[in-house]
Amino acid sequence: MAGAPEEARLRSALAHTRSAVDALMAKEDFAGAMRELATLRAPIDAFFDKVLVNSDDPAERGDRLRLLAQVQSTMARVADFSRISG
Repeated sequence: MAGAPEEARLRSALAHTRSAVDALMAKEDFAGAMRELATLRAPIDAFFDKVLVNSDDPAERGDRLRLLAQVQSTMARVADFSRISG
């Protein structure tokens, strides 16, 4: 799949983070899982700075929306971030 380098970097970072979060959650190391999620900050910021999620290409748009859904589901394994205000 072609795409922006920032998209590829986020995919790679997410794959690593998901694996690490799964292992940490199995050990109930919630602080470690939060630290691991924090490593996604830079690739997520770069993705939103450089990648048009709502691409005119339906396949590309769908791939990018699925990627963001995977980010959300990974984060939801650790905490319900929708409960944080501000």
